[in-house]
Amino acid sequence: MKNINIAVAQFEPKDGDKDYNLSIIEELTQKAKKKGADVISFHELSITAYTFLKNLDREQIFELAEEIPNDKSCRKLISISKKYDIPILAGIVERQNDKIFNTYFCVDSFGLIASYRKLHPFINPHLSAGNNYVVFDLKGWKCGILICYDNNIVENVRATSLLGADVIFAPHVTGCTPSSMPGRGFVDDAFWQKRNDDPVPLRLEFDGPKGRGWLMRWLPARAFDNGVYYIFTNPIGYDGEHLKNGNSMILDPYGELLTEIKSFDNEITIGTLTADKLKLSGGFRYKNARRPELYRDIIGKENNSETKPVWLNKK
Repeated sequence: MKNINIAVAQFEPKDGDKDYNLSIIEELTQKAKKKGADVISFHELSITAYTFLKNLDREQIFELAEEIPNDKSCRKLISISKKYDIPILAGIVERQNDKIFNTYFCVDSFGLIASYRKLHPFINPHLSAGNNYVVFDLKGWKCGILICYDNNIVENVRATSLLGADVIFAPHVTGCTPSSMPGRGFVDDAFWQKRNDDPVPLRLEFDGPKGRGWLMRWLPARAFDNGVYYIFTNPIGYDGEHLKNGNSMILDPYGELLTEIKSFDNEITIGTLTADKLKLSGGFRYKNARRPELYRDIIGKENNSETKPVWLNKK
């Protein structure tokens, strides 16, 4: 496999304003291409925004949703990809027949490459859960997708890796919300409003246990344990009424940080993925050392899945 330069992006979306969000996606795609990126990845539901979905009824969310790949937003993303000659990954509310999904998809100048439906949606009860893992070829690399909460379940990452993924795109809208875990919580709006004149307090909040500190407890573990590159994306600023910390980043198969955005603005950063790390990683060796006969029935036990976060339970 040849080296590949992947850009991760972050931006502040507008609720339900697909034209605006796609315009920012185009701006950042152009910037990434000029800086040498081969692929660019955006955050979860980057075309529609995310948090505001919790307040929509079925009719409203169905009206927002689009079919893939034939509706307006997907066609626009394909045209952007063709214009700048770079594959793009982004998220949208998808409808198929009477079902609605939180979907992340990849396009290039020729059309749709792959799409994936979130396995553990919770933001709105009218969203249906996806039921399939996805592994696809992108510029000679085997790639998978897991959306936000899907990455918290270690079996999802291991399964995607065992299906052949060397790279996992992990689009999120996360951080800076209450949790049962100590140190988590909202970030005061006053810090955001003073971000240009007095940036240090906001950076401390975003990099502490409410944001980056929480991410670095588990993101490196997912990459290390499975010997995969992790492509993490997250909005910056407000998504709905929730302030988000950005920190879009790329981790290598050793769990080491390759690159990260530390800006409060709409921005991109680029990391170079090299194939040599895949087989040198601990995760590669550990997967080959598995003895599935010991735990096949244990891991496959029935379970009543519960994904609703603490902050949503309080509503």
